[in-house]
Amino acid sequence: MFENRVLLAALLAGFIAQILKVIVNYLVKGKIDFRLFVTSGGMPSSHTALVVALATGVCRELGWNSIEFAIAVVFALIVMYDAAGVRRAVGKQAEVLNIIMADVVHRGKFREERLKELLGHTPKEVFAGGVLGLIVACFYVP
Repeated sequence: MFENRVLLAALLAGFIAQILKVIVNYLVKGKIDFRLFVTSGGMPSSHTALVVALATGVCRELGWNSIEFAIAVVFALIVMYDAAGVRRAVGKQAEVLNIIMADVVHRGKFREERLKELLGHTPKEVFAGGVLGLIVACFYVP
């Protein structure tokens, strides 16, 4: 397992993306939040970085015409669609529900329990994750 360069490139790309989330947050907001290292959402998409590195590594190892590459590409497309589409929509719904709950809480009827809003990614975050995954796999997989 530890000699599987495709697997290691994918894991490395996801790990680097999680580290970059903490750094990007610091550059944008001026504070370090290590919780971002273990959460979903944010810049760049670690899910996308991981699956693009996986697909790129499979391509470099087995070629464009391999069945494994086709499977990896389809898997990557599904993950990226989910990251930018479905999970993003769920995050927006959580944001709206939190606004509604804040309004209700101020009237004193319910205890506030905020939903996690940062679940998905913007297309820019998905693109950045894809570029990161491509770069890591190209350097790591011969």
